[in-house]
Amino acid sequence: MRFLMMHRVDEHDPKSWNPSQEFIETMGGFIQESVEKGILITAEGVHPTEKGALVRKPRGAAIRVTDGPFAEAKEVIGGFALINAADRAEAVEFARRYAELFDQDIEVEVRQVVEFDELPTQD
Repeated sequence: MRFLMMHRVDEHDPKSWNPSQEFIETMGGFIQESVEKGILITAEGVHPTEKGALVRKPRGAAIRVTDGPFAEAKEVIGGFALINAADRAEAVEFARRYAELFDQDIEVEVRQVVEFDELPTQD
């Protein structure tokens, strides 16, 4: 099974966007180990919301685009990882190990990816 992990960080915490060299090396080792074990498919950090945009489409209304930064957001997505795991428990354990690498407040959301063969079929 594949799981998507999205980690949220405090947008206003400088550590969120300027990791130390030690953190970069620690995270790099964790990523390398996870790839070698066949767990990690891909992982990336993202830039702060000031370099992003939010696209909204309310039902029955026109699409709106808001350029960042997003003033109403305190916690924002700081990065993501796509992993292979046998089940939700294994994915959560991986997320726990991942979160332990950070020396700041972090929240990791773990969501199972819908596979094509899980979609309902039309008769």
